[in-house]
Amino acid sequence: MKEKLLLQRAATLCAALTLSFLAASAFAQEKNPDRNAYFGDEHIHTSWSVDAWLMGNRLTGPDEALKYAQGETIKHPLGYDIKIETPMDFMGVTDHAEYVGVTKGANTPGSAISKLPEAQPLILKDPNNQADIQKTFTYLVSMLSKPPVKAFMSPEVAGSIWKENVKIADANNHPGKFTAFCSYEYTSQNNSINLHRNIFFRECSHVPEMPYSALDSWHPEDLWKWMDAQRKAGNEVLAISHNANLSSGWMYPIDVDSYGRPIDAAWAESRDRNERLVEIKQIKGASETHPLLSPTDEFASYELSSGLLGLPADIGRIDRIQGSYGRQALKDGITMQDVRGYNPYKFGMAGGSDSHNTGSSYRHENFYGGHGQMDGTVDRRMAGVLAFGTLDVRLENPGGLTGVWAEENARESIWDAMYRKETFGVSGPHIKVRFFGGWNYNKNIFDAQDWVHQSYGKGVPMGADLPAMTGTGPGVAPTFVVWAVKDPTSANLDRIQIIKGWTQNGQSFEKIFDVAWAGDRKADKWSGSVPAIQSTVDLEKATYTNSVGSTELKTVWTDPEFDASLHAFYYARVLEIPTPRWSLIQAVKAGVPPPDVVPLTGQERAWTSPIWYTPSAEARKNAPAGMTVADLKKKGATQLGDAQLKSLIVGKAFWVRNNVNGEDFSVSYTVDGDSNAWHIGKNATIPSYVGNPIRHGYEGNTTPYKVEGGKVLTKVQQDPYSVTIYKLGDTYYGARSNEFGYANYEMIPSPQYALNPLTAMINQFSIELGLTEQQKQQIVPILKQAAPQLEALKKNTSLKPLQKLEQLKQISSSVDEKITPLLDQQQQQKFQAIRDEHRRELIEKMASQAVEKVGTDLKKVETDVEKTAADILQRAKAGP
Repeated sequence: MKEKLLLQRAATLCAALTLSFLAASAFAQEKNPDRNAYFGDEHIHTSWSVDAWLMGNRLTGPDEALKYAQGETIKHPLGYDIKIETPMDFMGVTDHAEYVGVTKGANTPGSAISKLPEAQPLILKDPNNQADIQKTFTYLVSMLSKPPVKAFMSPEVAGSIWKENVKIADANNHPGKFTAFCSYEYTSQNNSINLHRNIFFRECSHVPEMPYSALDSWHPEDLWKWMDAQRKAGNEVLAISHNANLSSGWMYPIDVDSYGRPIDAAWAESRDRNERLVEIKQIKGASETHPLLSPTDEFASYELSSGLLGLPADIGRIDRIQGSYGRQALKDGITMQDVRGYNPYKFGMAGGSDSHNTGSSYRHENFYGGHGQMDGTVDRRMAGVLAFGTLDVRLENPGGLTGVWAEENARESIWDAMYRKETFGVSGPHIKVRFFGGWNYNKNIFDAQDWVHQSYGKGVPMGADLPAMTGTGPGVAPTFVVWAVKDPTSANLDRIQIIKGWTQNGQSFEKIFDVAWAGDRKADKWSGSVPAIQSTVDLEKATYTNSVGSTELKTVWTDPEFDASLHAFYYARVLEIPTPRWSLIQAVKAGVPPPDVVPLTGQERAWTSPIWYTPSAEARKNAPAGMTVADLKKKGATQLGDAQLKSLIVGKAFWVRNNVNGEDFSVSYTVDGDSNAWHIGKNATIPSYVGNPIRHGYEGNTTPYKVEGGKVLTKVQQDPYSVTIYKLGDTYYGARSNEFGYANYEMIPSPQYALNPLTAMINQFSIELGLTEQQKQQIVPILKQAAPQLEALKKNTSLKPLQKLEQLKQISSSVDEKITPLLDQQQQQKFQAIRDEHRRELIEKMASQAVEKVGTDLKKVETDVEKTAADILQRAKAGP
């Protein structure tokens, strides 16, 4: 009997092991080498966060947050039920590590924390009194800028709460179904500057005893050192920065770090190693870009929010835009790579909510605020309650999510996707987007069922660097495969755009390309932009229909303006059709006017991580050479002082050429201290940090300036910029303070025509020769390449006239040889006539200059002779 029982148990155990093995095998087989899209929130707060508890979130903790993410109903801090329509695939609860659980403990009668003397100011006398809550919140914020309260940082307090957090994450982690990360928020808030990071561990088996917090150090550099130490101990970890838009420029510095030390390669490597992603959108605004940083981006003004958290309402400080937005940081990063040899801003995209309600709606249709009792009712949201004393809750939005492409829904797989930056941020809806880059993609790749597999095999996915170029020549350019599909529960898609950034000679630029769009709209012939899609929003009812737009968009796109010698990056942005904003929806339901401080509608979107292009050493040899301040000084240039600057510019107007992009424009400086730049078209290539000169020039808006310390000082928003002017011979050059030591601007004689001569020539060729689009793409680069040679020849004073004519002939012959084969016979005849006319005009101009020089020399000789004769006569009269 005993033997029979043992045999039965053995058989049962064997069967269990077999089932376990089969289950494990089945799970292993679910791994998709071409990767699946998984959506999750990397930023959520519960009652365990000190501020959330003060906001009235006292009902739910990390366990409820993770269950909410899986589709379960939980309680809002005000007691009503909340639930999401589409469950998530993963979540990391990110309660503030600073004094985690302390406010909850302090306000729990009889708890160990409540008995501590240090906890008494955190105890609310009346939890329903907003003034009492605000007073306690202000005290809490002030604690973050003071020496740490050691009683709250002991392993018995902070350590025990962290262990419980890890335990809850493990209990909710279900490989193959739902991933729960061990994570927290590092909340650096020195001087009301937001330098927050969310910290994610790859696995939870041996996380540290306590999280590293801003109480240990508010400097991100110290956080990175701690993360490096964790990594050396075998504990993989990454950081996701968030709310750069509220950092007052300190999230993406380019000159000094938080200690005031010069940024160098070691700093860049440390940041890149640890901070792999940025949160591009959340409840307190989007951090992609700003209209003053991207004046030609018609979709830049999206969910803007600025302010300094914790700043007393009576303090007059304004959040800065320089250093506060992701796209500009990407541009600054490749510029730093080009000029200094390192790039600290090679990050991927993510999205989160930052809700302090334990849950977030992620949709405008059912938005219920994000800060507990502060904004938990419609009437408080419509009234524009000032959360924290400064944040108008009408500017809030439902938050975003992170999409990852991973082999399976498991901690290691999703974390690895985050670390390699194969991620995308979404504003809320589960928009899926693929983005690949390479050199040999076939235009009809989407015809193949395994197009994703081919895309991986022939290139790289989002978040990676383009492989080395496979060929050379004017026709070689990177090609991108981009695909997007709508969220079945949300609006249709409007378009896919590819945002390109590049750098040259210390300047950085951007351009938005519409590459795929819904319907039969036609791209503008001149700019390539696609008109706005029809809006189906009924403003009276706050509804919309999916009668326009597409469920899926895809294309294979090749960069038509690629320059192999310049650093660049590319990322995709997907836009839905217009839909009502939550503020309109809730105003209509309440029968009150909608808030007029925010748009009535918006376009939900997705942002992919970028793909970077780095030119080879050989390709860099063909990069246009710029003029640096060091170059000018070597040639004997002198810097103008204040008196010379005032004499040169005050009360004057003159023309300036940007020698990087070839754009000419006029600048005026009034005697009253106002300035204006104009003659800048809407399709001009605008360098970074100049505001919106297109609009300001057209409208006649002025910018204050002053001459001080040998510089001309102006501001964009409140960020100061200066121009230092140097004189070399008879030419004046300007070096702008944000252009990494390059003197890119040159004062030029007032032209007869406002258009740049090169642009005018290209237009003339296009019109008179009747060039096709393909011919333009082939010929324009040839003309642009010759332009600097002609400009240099014109300025060369060391050559004699005949030598100049000989070199002109050589340049012209080279251009002729390249362009003529691209034209048909009739075009060739017209081209010869145009070419001969231009050559004749240039020769006549050079001859005129030569005659003028000879005349000047003769006049000088005559003057010298007259002076000598006068001296002789004077001496003769004076006698011996």
